Amino acid sequence: QCKKKKKITENDFTSGAGEKRKLIQPTSLKDPKLENLKQVLVDWINKTLKAEHIVIQSLEEDLYDGLVLHHLLARLGNVKLDVEEIALTGSSQLRKLEAVMKELDKMLGVEDSCPIKWDVKLIHNKDLLATIHLLVAMAKAFQPELNLPPNVKIDVVTVEVSLFSPGPACLTHFSGCLTNPGEDPIEQLLKLEATKVNTVKKAILHFVNQNMASLGLQVADMDKQFADGVILLLLIGQLEGFFIPLVDFHLTPANDAEMVGYIVSQDVAATLKVLYALFRKHKRN
Repeated sequence: QCKKKKKITENDFTSGAGEKRKLIQPTSLKDPKLENLKQVLVDWINKTLKAEHIVIQSLEEDLYDGLVLHHLLARLGNVKLDVEEIALTGSSQLRKLEAVMKELDKMLGVEDSCPIKWDVKLIHNKDLLATIHLLVAMAKAFQPELNLPPNVKIDVVTVEVSLFSPGPACLTHFSGCLTNPGEDPIEQLLKLEATKVNTVKKAILHFVNQNMASLGLQVADMDKQFADGVILLLLIGQLEGFFIPLVDFHLTPANDAEMVGYIVSQDVAATLKVLYALFRKHKRN
């Protein structure tokens, strides 16, 4: 009999003695059929989200925070959820994943709380086996014509945790979460690997271009194109609903004095902080 799932929290990332997990045998990770399946899924995701300028490279590293799954759900299932677009902290990633996967399970015909091959905890822990099971189910449901490699079989091993190590797993095997809630989230983000920074940049860039499209403008390089302050002023005007008279600023600034002072140095952190603040304020609307 199926029981109701409890809400997932960061405390659930501690591993208790006796807990069992299924892992892919290391020898199977190099199986050409598995590699082919992974590449087909990566290509499928990138093609599906091409219009949103989202590109992934790794199933394990690029799906755990819920951003890509959220966009896939919106694109394939035409579902809009009231969740954060960019979840930087572990707790916000869990909330987002739980909302996204609850809707996905419903659309995939999975009965609430019945045993399945994926869950919020596994996806957030970058479990490759669970991630592939979920993506294959999504591909079959939303795009059945997709040519998935047939007869992909892998060896798995069931391991039992014999040692108990207290403390959140983000300090041990989850390097993607932000561990210091008192620190600026962008400063924490910039300490992570480049792929995670680029994922956030792409999401913000998509937001910027959505709001600049009516002006016939598009931003391709966030670090450089905001340096003179022009696009930033135009973006703020679009978001806040007002027009800044052209006589009040230089549309084609010729020197530093005519540019916005703080971001003129192409300071990546400063640019991200300003755009992230605008993103959080206006994405809700």
